[in-house]
Amino acid sequence: MIGELVTLMLMAFALGMDAFSIGIGMGMFQLRLRQILYIGIVVGVFHVWMPLLGMMTGKFLSNTFGTFATYAGGILLIVLGIQMFLSSFKEEETTLVSPVGFGLVLFALSVSLDSFSVGLSLGIFGARTFAAVACFGFAATVLTWAGLLIGRRFQGVLGTYSEALGGSILFLFGIKLLLPF
Repeated sequence: MIGELVTLMLMAFALGMDAFSIGIGMGMFQLRLRQILYIGIVVGVFHVWMPLLGMMTGKFLSNTFGTFATYAGGILLIVLGIQMFLSSFKEEETTLVSPVGFGLVLFALSVSLDSFSVGLSLGIFGARTFAAVACFGFAATVLTWAGLLIGRRFQGVLGTYSEALGGSILFLFGIKLLLPF
């Protein structure tokens, strides 16, 4: 159980890096602390529901397709990790969406879409649902708050490196799931 929790927290940390890095950019809007609190909670809620939907889909696929679904889950993590790593070095890291109203929903959805994919993989592997979504929601909320607060202070120094770290972690977990060690 402890090993699974550590693994889930590392994955949650990796997925939350998207919200952290984009939060740094949004922190430049000079948001009030109440707005920062609200944005973090909304992102956390999305990081609970998206992997939950992914896990339910993954459990269905696992029961239906068996071993093939296991390999598909590992490959999915590898591809997602590579995509996150490569996108972290793109020059056009601009935030066009304001973190209010519908813009906040779009922001939360955009940073939680990869949580659906990881949830899909976790569902295939039979991870504990409550532990996974609790870890994902907690990590995303805290990392969003941290990103917004740091962006408010330092104006975007860590953004690229945090997303690259998150992508690397997901890539390594995908490799671990595919190899029998």
